[in-house]
Amino acid sequence: MDTSEANDDTLGIEVILPDGGKPAPCCPHGPTLLFEKVGKGGEKGRRFYACSACRDRKDCKFFQWEDEKVSEARVLAREAENQSKRPPFTQQEYCKRFRKFASLPLDEKKFCQDCQILLLPAEREAHSSHRSTAVTAAQLRRPSAMLRPLDNKKSNAQYLFTDRSSHFLLDTLAALGYKRVLCVGTPRLQELIKLRNLEQSHEPMKSLLLDIDFRYAQFYSRDEFCHYNMFNHHFFDGEASSAILQAFLTEADGEKVVMVADPPFGGLVKPLANSFSLISQTWGKLQSSDNSNSDMPMMWIFPYFFEPRILECFPSFTMLDYQVDYDNHPLYKHGKTGRKQSPVRLFTNISPRDVVLPKEEGYRFCSVCQRFVWSLNRHCTKCNVCPSKDGREWKHCSVCEKCVKPSWRHCQSCSRCALPDHPCGLTEGKEGCFNCGSLKHKRKACPVKDTHRVSRHRPGAKSGAKNVSHRHVFKAKGKRKSGAARRAKKMAALSV
Repeated sequence: MDTSEANDDTLGIEVILPDGGKPAPCCPHGPTLLFEKVGKGGEKGRRFYACSACRDRKDCKFFQWEDEKVSEARVLAREAENQSKRPPFTQQEYCKRFRKFASLPLDEKKFCQDCQILLLPAEREAHSSHRSTAVTAAQLRRPSAMLRPLDNKKSNAQYLFTDRSSHFLLDTLAALGYKRVLCVGTPRLQELIKLRNLEQSHEPMKSLLLDIDFRYAQFYSRDEFCHYNMFNHHFFDGEASSAILQAFLTEADGEKVVMVADPPFGGLVKPLANSFSLISQTWGKLQSSDNSNSDMPMMWIFPYFFEPRILECFPSFTMLDYQVDYDNHPLYKHGKTGRKQSPVRLFTNISPRDVVLPKEEGYRFCSVCQRFVWSLNRHCTKCNVCPSKDGREWKHCSVCEKCVKPSWRHCQSCSRCALPDHPCGLTEGKEGCFNCGSLKHKRKACPVKDTHRVSRHRPGAKSGAKNVSHRHVFKAKGKRKSGAARRAKKMAALSV
């Protein structure tokens, strides 16, 4: 998230999840998220609201200080802008259009590539100067192959499963006995489920697609698609879509429900986990008293280097070795070796031993860990675990008493394993906690970090002031790398 009020001493920006207090202002992507800058010494920066879905202000320019007084004219201007960026049709109108389109003769079915919309006969004249193509029945069943993938890496980049990954996921879920699949940002999985149902060669399954890309609304009925933002758990069609989700999550006639989510890799883990937890809570409320305290079965598809953050939010999750690959991503492909293989994995609360990974692709079962692992992920008898995260064979360091990446070497000066050309002397964890100064933990694990926040934003404090006391924290914007560039550099270092 880039802000113009940059500050050299800022360590990062932390998202503050909604606690049921005052509602957040809205941008075209729904309710915004509340952020807070974090500095050294526990210094808390001024809080602000920004878009939940876009990391770059060029994609969504919404910005508002938490304590800022907004004029009525500005509120009305925002509402007008939000309305102008709504889809051209409602979900109900899209459904009517699709029924009319499906009844057309084959030679009259056209798709406007420029507007990314199915054309009815009366609309062809208005789109006569646009590029249009004929549409077959097979293409209507695979809208992800017809729609142009969104490619903005800082907001809504769409990477679509290969047939290999789609078939594996669906075969696995079917083998586990699930009859209803909640597809959160996984249009390819939704398509495959519907195609298999048409073949009538497998047990029928039901699916519901939740996606921020409203273009999919023109291909599905109201009980098959909901326009949804997974970063703020916002349904753009309000209570009508919420009711559809609740009806889908109700396990009638013993039809077990599972959620499969494939968020944008640049998204913040904390808001995503909050949305998935809210869906799980909705599912729990609809269950019988015997299952009301259990968690909804989930599969979260994300790069392996986010494992610590995901496990912090969902301690019951396990990261599986299966490598997910994508059709339209230049790097995330199956079959490559070393650091070139896909870093995307499955995180799930389903028992790992029950998720059978294909032996023909190089996976095997570890009888000690009781789960399927990649062929190069050798079991370490000293750590008593199959340690590899990135697909390479890791090695055990007897000094560190843990397994490390094969490219790392033990450094006597730093007393830890690191890359051979690492900056020696910067001991890992030397800086400790910037909140309280302890060397035993980091800021995120600080037991007193919330007390800073409470005292900093205590009830009854004067809110009408202009925060003169901490305005000096924010300096003029200097030349610095964007948030995306810093994250890319960090991810590259983690994969080494």
